[in-house]
Amino acid sequence: MTREAYHKALNEVQNDLERMAEMVGAAIKDSMAALKSRDIEASKKIVRNDININKKRFEIEEKCIRLIATQQPMAVDLRILAAVINIITDLERIGDHAEGIAKISIAIGDEPLAKPLVDMPVMAGKALSMLQRCMKAFLDRDVETAKKICNEDDDVDALYDRIYRDLILLMVENPKLIKDATYLIWAAHNIERMADRVTNIAERVVYMVTGKMEEMNVSKY
Repeated sequence: MTREAYHKALNEVQNDLERMAEMVGAAIKDSMAALKSRDIEASKKIVRNDININKKRFEIEEKCIRLIATQQPMAVDLRILAAVINIITDLERIGDHAEGIAKISIAIGDEPLAKPLVDMPVMAGKALSMLQRCMKAFLDRDVETAKKICNEDDDVDALYDRIYRDLILLMVENPKLIKDATYLIWAAHNIERMADRVTNIAERVVYMVTGKMEEMNVSKY
């Protein structure tokens, strides 16, 4: 492979990563919309489409391994490929969390939600925004933005805590709603985990640019 072909292949990997992130972002948005609107068919489509995200992950991973094995990249190029391999793993898991919300929507079926969705769409919107800006930070090699995104995980955690408390209180007040309220807790937990995964991605962006591996937004407890 010529150096020109090599750099073209490296750029292709990064373009594939951007496309995978778009697929995952759509899954986040669609899963929350389907839960809010009680659209079971849309939820089923999200579950079916998760296999495409998985396929894209393996496709990118295979390309990265091939480039590492055949081109023996050094320094920055090697860090890019190492970062991509880790990022696609987190993206795939975020897709799984979106699929999890879709499955919860299917499990609830035609039953009304235990509580109107107020904070949860906001929470999902924050997680989606974090992901989109994190991927831009990857493309722009923007370390400062990546670090700031890590700190935003606290906002998502705070929303999750509020949703959790509200639903527990609802269960106490009306035990008949325990099952349905538990479904919503699971859905909120999926979103909370999405934001955690975005934090992982942001850490990889920092590593890719600086060569320094560091854990961001470390718990004080």
